[in-house]
Amino acid sequence: MKLDRRTIAVSAALFLGTLLVFSRAIGNDFVNYDDPVYATENPRVQAGLTPEGIRWALTTGAAANWHPLTWISHMVDWSVFEDDPHGHHAVSVVWHALNAILVFLLFRRLTNAFWLSAFSAALFAWHPLRVESVAWIAERKDLLSGFFGLFALWAYVVYAQQHSAKWYWLSLGTFALGLLAKPMLVTLPFVLLLLDYWPLRRLDLASPREVATKRWPLLREKLPLFALVAASAVVTSVAQSHGGGVRTFTEFPIALRLSNVLVSYAKYLLLAFWPNDLAVYYPYTGTDIPAWQIIGAALLLIAITAFCFFQRKIRPYLIVGWLWFLGTLVPVIGLVQVGGQTMADRYFYIPSIGLFIAIVFGLADIAEKLRVAPWVSAAIANVVVLVLATLTNAQIHRWSDSFTLFKHALAVTPPNAAIENVLGFALHKSGRLDEAAAHFEKALQLTPDDHISLLYMGVCRFYQGRIPEAIQYAQAVIRLQPDAAKARDLLGMSLAMQNQNEAALDEMRRAVQLAPEDADIRNDLGAALLRLGRIPEAIDEFHETLRLNPNNAAPAHANLGSALLASGKAQESIPEFEAALRLDPKSKAAADGLRQAQAQLSPQR
Repeated sequence: MKLDRRTIAVSAALFLGTLLVFSRAIGNDFVNYDDPVYATENPRVQAGLTPEGIRWALTTGAAANWHPLTWISHMVDWSVFEDDPHGHHAVSVVWHALNAILVFLLFRRLTNAFWLSAFSAALFAWHPLRVESVAWIAERKDLLSGFFGLFALWAYVVYAQQHSAKWYWLSLGTFALGLLAKPMLVTLPFVLLLLDYWPLRRLDLASPREVATKRWPLLREKLPLFALVAASAVVTSVAQSHGGGVRTFTEFPIALRLSNVLVSYAKYLLLAFWPNDLAVYYPYTGTDIPAWQIIGAALLLIAITAFCFFQRKIRPYLIVGWLWFLGTLVPVIGLVQVGGQTMADRYFYIPSIGLFIAIVFGLADIAEKLRVAPWVSAAIANVVVLVLATLTNAQIHRWSDSFTLFKHALAVTPPNAAIENVLGFALHKSGRLDEAAAHFEKALQLTPDDHISLLYMGVCRFYQGRIPEAIQYAQAVIRLQPDAAKARDLLGMSLAMQNQNEAALDEMRRAVQLAPEDADIRNDLGAALLRLGRIPEAIDEFHETLRLNPNNAAPAHANLGSALLASGKAQESIPEFEAALRLDPKSKAAADGLRQAQAQLSPQR
């Protein structure tokens, strides 16, 4: 298929339209949920694209996953835009716009149905369920894996149609890149088999003899892809287990998981048609799912599956689209429970394509049988995409900042401890400690033994000056998780405030042993040593802090300046105070220290 003028025009319209629909996202801020892990508080990312950073990306299981291409993408962004969120958002919007073009070109080539392919791509691109993947910096992995996965599908189709080995290897290579961005792409070989059935019709067998001569080669050519899937699954399982992401069957029993699988499939269907009350986190309620929801969801899924199966001869796109939707959701549908959510908008990024194909081609069939005028069908399609684009624009606004996002989530979901925590932490960082504590209290009412809620409350009490309570919360976390480095750091700082200096240092050194690359803990230990007058040790800790995190270390520069000043090295302290002020012009400690150092030196000048 050549890219004629009409194809180029529609591709351009999809690209520019997607930029326009999502342009509001470019003005959004970072959010205080996973963005710190992926960008705003990650010293490896903030160091930019370096050989050391690439080695780290290829070997780390940070964020309870292995996706080196995603880390490298964030490093590139930080090299260019640093801490300006608008540039990061703009890059995400462009990736999504490219994916919209790929969906169109893929089904244009597969089906030769020009306008149906364009409409399917527009539904994919401008649906409100796309917002989470595009407007959330931490979800760059969705866009990257989507791009390389769709490109792999397109290359495979060219290979199947032209029998050209170079396109096969291109498909295999881009599939590998997609897995390096997000392992959810492990279902792609299954999608290839569906495309072999329709519209490629490589599985049309005229005789029993062809079963042996044609079916085995189709499976054999997928073996390298399945080998990549197996490798990715093993690495991902190890990373998620070591990162504490995988939940046990004690936490989430198998009966609850299976019930949630059925209900979540039905909810994804509902949200595809009625994208209302979308939230960044859909929590388990802590109670059993109502029986009527489980039975209703099961009957709905069985009925749709049966209908698509019986229509497979005359409308094969139905079974292909439906199985695409069901199959590509399997890794994240909750059979293996990672995290505490029941479902997520971002998981619908690739699965939605199959569903939209089934819907669009099915409606076109109905319109043809009813002899609906083409201009009427076109008008209806335009109204649909306009409505979706409007809803998408409104949903993007809810991602404008942490407060807007989390308050909306609390308004549209059941009691939600995870969001109470992240909203409380956002309030804490903005200095609104009393409001933050109120949200941590709500989280603890919902999950009294949650170590994250206990830790956040302890930190909040520490900064409120309620030190005995901070100690109690830190000790509660340690009872639940003896190796919780942050809790031991909090306990150490709190004991130091009560002049229990040796006990404080013991706890903080234990915290450093548990998390030797945590720059914040190193800085806290250095500050404690500085208060005790152990200046050389404090200086060593501050130097190590700056080595670990040179890009987001205003407090460490200020502390190192103070330590140097206290040791009589006023001249050496000045560059440290100046560095702190460059990173944080509002740093009172750095400004005061600089004045003191200059005052000490002034008689000598």
